[in-house]
Amino acid sequence: MITRLLVANRGEIARRIFRTCRELGVSTVAVFSDPDADAPHTREADVAVRLPGARPAETYLSIEGILGACRAAGADAVHPGYGFLSENDRFARAVLDAGLTWVGPPPEAIAAMGSKIAAKRLMAEAGVPVLPSFTDPGAVAPGDYPVLVKASAGGGGRGMRVVRDPADLVRELDSARREAASAFGDGTVFVEPLLEGARHVEVQVLADGHGTVWALGERECSIQRRHQKVIEECPSPGVTAGLRARLQEAAVRAAETIGYVGAGTVEFLVKGDRVAFLEMNTRLQVEHPVTELVYGVDLVRLQLEVAEGGALPAAPPEPSGHAVEARLYAEDAAYVPQTGVLRRFEVPGEVRVDSGVESGSAVSSHYDAMLAKVVGYGASRPEAVRKLVSALRRARLHGLTTNRDLLVDVLLHPDFQAGRTHTGFLSAPLPARAAPIGAAGLAAALAGAAANRGRARVLGSLPGGWRNVRSQPRVARFEEAEVVYDPLPDGVTAVSVSPGLVVLEQDGVRHAYEVADYGDGTVHVDSPAGGVTLTPVARLPEPVERVAPGSLPAPMPGSVLRVEVEAGDRVAKGQPVVVLEAMKMEHQVAAPADGVVAAVHVEKGQQVEAGAVLAIIEEGDGDS
Repeated sequence: MITRLLVANRGEIARRIFRTCRELGVSTVAVFSDPDADAPHTREADVAVRLPGARPAETYLSIEGILGACRAAGADAVHPGYGFLSENDRFARAVLDAGLTWVGPPPEAIAAMGSKIAAKRLMAEAGVPVLPSFTDPGAVAPGDYPVLVKASAGGGGRGMRVVRDPADLVRELDSARREAASAFGDGTVFVEPLLEGARHVEVQVLADGHGTVWALGERECSIQRRHQKVIEECPSPGVTAGLRARLQEAAVRAAETIGYVGAGTVEFLVKGDRVAFLEMNTRLQVEHPVTELVYGVDLVRLQLEVAEGGALPAAPPEPSGHAVEARLYAEDAAYVPQTGVLRRFEVPGEVRVDSGVESGSAVSSHYDAMLAKVVGYGASRPEAVRKLVSALRRARLHGLTTNRDLLVDVLLHPDFQAGRTHTGFLSAPLPARAAPIGAAGLAAALAGAAANRGRARVLGSLPGGWRNVRSQPRVARFEEAEVVYDPLPDGVTAVSVSPGLVVLEQDGVRHAYEVADYGDGTVHVDSPAGGVTLTPVARLPEPVERVAPGSLPAPMPGSVLRVEVEAGDRVAKGQPVVVLEAMKMEHQVAAPADGVVAAVHVEKGQQVEAGAVLAIIEEGDGDS
């Protein structure tokens, strides 16, 4: 029996596993890097051990560090989580060699699927359908385009590039190799045809050491940005009973071929009746909650029981209902990760929330920007989607820009509602919508005025802005809108006003707005219609440092990976100027227009903060 389990991961992954351990009475050990010293997962474990290391992103990857933590805490088992070391066969062997229980597949199975190139070859030999792949760029014929460059040793969108023009292939291969080497320690990449318009569908498998292999239906994972999943659901709205049987048969065959034990996921591209194997993730997936809700199982519990030598029943439980998961990220509309303090984090409603953060958590540039997974479950797909949309709209997410609005827009999109999803769904921007300022702005203005009166040191009983003779309306100015709040708009009555809550009545219908001002230059307004963040314009603004016209600011904190130009170079619009690395991914900062490089302010290896000026581009020919 497992008595004390160390989870070799962080954030929501560790918290998810600890939750099952508490239910089973298994003692838990958390590990943490210096930036995570106060993270929620360190407090929820029975004991926590600091991992040594000067580079935070690498501390969780130290095999010796993890084994040292096991010895220090007296752990007798290791769960690798579902990231970082979870698909590292050397780590699995090291855990077993140390006499510990490994909650995962055999090292040989991990190694067999560790290289996508070798895995595709093995699956083809086993009769599992695969797409052709090329390791030699010279073997890619003009008729093969568009193609996808992929990292052989990992996933999550890292080391992945879409190439439509043969002239771009070599450059994109080099970029993918660098990103893959940084993220996975292996820069091997390959090329395969891009199956446009296909669905990304995966099958959850679970196998014990006694020969039983379960296939727990399929998950639809087609809604992706930067080749990273954003919304997942179970079952897929586009998979028929016959296709489901084919997918499950292929997944079970893949697991049996490599002698798999434990939880894993076999991923496919599906277009019409065509099925093509992508890869096998030899771990639990981030999106496993949708399968748990539909099949009524705890996959972590089953992992632990299998690791202890237990046997699965002959057949898995029957599915019931539908589940949809949305990944809530700290990122802007351009998918750029955001850092800072999450002032408030609350997600209400009948949904499951797996998160690595809480109100007051600091979100750094060292790790992935995902804040939480919010999962709606219902008897039908529309019910699950409705619950999820309601929870996201009502969520209190203060202090950081998030992708909440994008998630809601996708979930309410007619094509998503109809189940017409594919991997290119977000390749083009969704229809723009006007920011729902309206009454929220009015509520923010009234709450701000009430707060000002509450702070008044003299004549506090007088109404704000009182005059014997009124000549002008009272106006609140925000960067997003200018709001007249006295007099109120026709048909609107202020039922009650306080700094934190405003109730407005319009045409006999009352609406309540919660208002939060943390003194950091933003005001957050929440209502059942959604959340709005406003930026007040100061009446007497402080002097600010100006930057030269044509300055290229860093969109996020990170490290300068490459400087592509020198002062005096001519550049074309869209040409890369500086390449940053943040969260193990490359981010290109490109020239906004044709021009000449007037100055370069950074060099390779330099750490920069968000907003730091990287270079200056003078538009035109550079002549003064």
